[in-house]
Amino acid sequence: MAGQGGLTKLDVDVLSTEQQEKLREFKVKTRIDNESYLRSHPEVDVLIGDFLRDVLLKRPSDIREFAADHFNNPDLQVVTGSKMEGKNDED
Repeated sequence: MAGQGGLTKLDVDVLSTEQQEKLREFKVKTRIDNESYLRSHPEVDVLIGDFLRDVLLKRPSDIREFAADHFNNPDLQVVTGSKMEGKNDED
């Protein structure tokens, strides 16, 4: 995303030592919280994996439209549920 008006490189040297430590602690806590959430919601892995598989197989020219269609599929819950059952059978 560099070159789109954002920072190209983070300059953490502008932070005080205390601010750097708080930022590090925040990042660690955020990562732990995210990992915990993803472990408790395995359907996220199925949803994302299924979407990426379809993208790589079909290679749509308009990825946004493809994503909208994919995630607005009225059968998405049923498809995800059946894949979750299959995944649980593997465990």
